[in-house]
Amino acid sequence: MEAGVFNAAWGAGFVVLHMIAFLLCVRFFGKEGLFAWVGVATVLANVQVVKTIDVFGLVTTLGNTTYASMFLATDLLNERYGEATARKAVHVGLLFLLVSTGLMQWVLYFEPAAQDMGNEAMQTIFGFMPRVALASVVAYAISQYLDVRLFAMLRRKDPRPSALWKRSAGSTIASQLIDSTVFCGIAFWGVYTTDVWLSIWVSTIVFKTIATVLTIPCIQFARRISETHVVFMDKPRSM
Repeated sequence: MEAGVFNAAWGAGFVVLHMIAFLLCVRFFGKEGLFAWVGVATVLANVQVVKTIDVFGLVTTLGNTTYASMFLATDLLNERYGEATARKAVHVGLLFLLVSTGLMQWVLYFEPAAQDMGNEAMQTIFGFMPRVALASVVAYAISQYLDVRLFAMLRRKDPRPSALWKRSAGSTIASQLIDSTVFCGIAFWGVYTTDVWLSIWVSTIVFKTIATVLTIPCIQFARRISETHVVFMDKPRSM
């Protein structure tokens, strides 16, 4: 099997795995689980993004699905609890990113033992992370705050529960276009040749859009869980 075909098939499974994990997080941990998801996904996405893969001739980075799933969490929080709660989740993601980056940079400066087998690999992954982290902080802050604001605006125009998919897709796709441009510009410009950079930028937008479209049914289902399950103990805003 060609690498591109395998990566596409494996990537589809990766999307499904994310959605199952996300729904389980909502089902068993509710509002607190959504906050935890944002924090964990922020860290994982910025580790995954170091790896590039080929999908049908397009060079793309990993992390697109994991990063897109964060918008699911903030959109659901926005839907159920309002803008202030969604912005708080954005702050949690920023905190996780800054703390994990700072701690791992400290770890890299320890002198490894003669028999150490992990330092080189850690240097490869986390040595590149400061620039990626800077790009992520800037892109994340801009895109997430934009997403929260756009989602709230769309909800005021059409507050029907059945229209959740419209406001989630609209706010997320628009925000991720900005996110991809800012992130790729800071993280990868000058690291790769121009043609590779353009390929990564285009493919990032394409695959994030695909991930967003594929997760629309998930957020509708997650909303239903949040309305019926007892773990959502905090009173949501009035509908």
